[in-house]
This record gives sequence, C-alpha cells and structure tokens, in this order.
Amino acid sequence: MMVTWCTSIGWSLSVLSALVTVLIGARPVTCRSALPVIITNITDINISNSSAAPPRHARSYPHLQGDTRRRKLFSFQRFFLRIDGTGKVTGTRSKDDVHTVLEIRSVDVGVVAIRSLTTGYYLAMNKRGDVYGEREYSVNCGLKERIEENGYNTYASVKWRKEHRAMFISLNTNGKPLRGRKTHRRNTNTHFLPIIV
Repeated sequence: MMVTWCTSIGWSLSVLSALVTVLIGARPVTCRSALPVIITNITDINISNSSAAPPRHARSYPHLQGDTRRRKLFSFQRFFLRIDGTGKVTGTRSKDDVHTVLEIRSVDVGVVAIRSLTTGYYLAMNKRGDVYGEREYSVNCGLKERIEENGYNTYASVKWRKEHRAMFISLNTNGKPLRGRKTHRRNTNTHFLPIIV
C-alpha cells in the first residue's frame, strides 16, 4: 500500500486515499492523481441534482379538521392553564380546579381553538400580545399547535406576529400570562404538556 504525503492538501486526504485503497482493493492513489477525479465527481453530482423535480401536489387533511380533545394544559413552570368566568387567563397549581379543563378543537391543519369547558371562553391573543379569554370564537382565537423536541406543545397566534416573529401563549414562574411580544418558541415559559382528562 503506497500512501504519499501531499503538503498542499494535508495528511487527511492521504489517509482517506489509503482507506479507500484498503476498502476497495484498487490501485494506490496519490494526492495529485485523486484530486482531479474527486473534483470531477463533485461537479457531476451538482449538475445531476440541479434538475427540477416535478411539483408536489397539495395535500388535503379533512380528517384532521373538527377533532376535539379534552385536556388540561400543564406548563413547564408547573402550572395548569385556567380561564375563569371573567375571561381572565392565569395559571394554578391546583389539580382539582374546574376552570383548567379545556377543549382543544382542530380548526385547520396545525391550527386549534382552545375553550374552557366550564366558562365557555376561548383562549385568545390580541394584536398587542395580551392573553385573555374571549366569549365568541374570532381571529384572535386561532392558535398554531406545534410539538417541540422536548415533547411539550407550543401555541402561537395564527393572526398576530411581532416583526415577523410568532407570539406564543406562555405563563411565567408566578403563573401569570406573559405578553406575546416577549415570548420565543425555545423559551420554556411557552411549553405546555396536554394532559388527558
């Protein structure tokens, strides 16, 4: 097995050529002879991948619309999200609070509406990012549901954004809702675990 040292490219290419020689059983390759072949193969790959693929068809998910789930949203901060009889949104540590039982209804693909079963108020966020309960469903009530890498869900306003950034439903360490303008997807204040009731 012949391995040549090439000062301009370094020892890694020489070791690589030695491994290729051992694995494939081909003739020994030197740095100078392998480099043009590698460059030619790379340009061939780029040219072949640049061909346009046929356009994908839009998918339809009618079976996901109208799905209803009864859940309690347990925040990463260890609070249950609650919507009381006045439409005020807070967090509580009580497992037995009747205002924490929520209905999560699928409105569209990835979009849900969250409603308190006892009060009938929908979880909503206005243009300023204030989180509150709204009596009737409106554009402020649509929330994008996303499952994060840690298994928790995040809920962002479909309608409102701040400087092209999503505004999320969140509870701080005291159980009070944060204004959506101050939230980020990766911040654990925005993470909720849906618990089956």
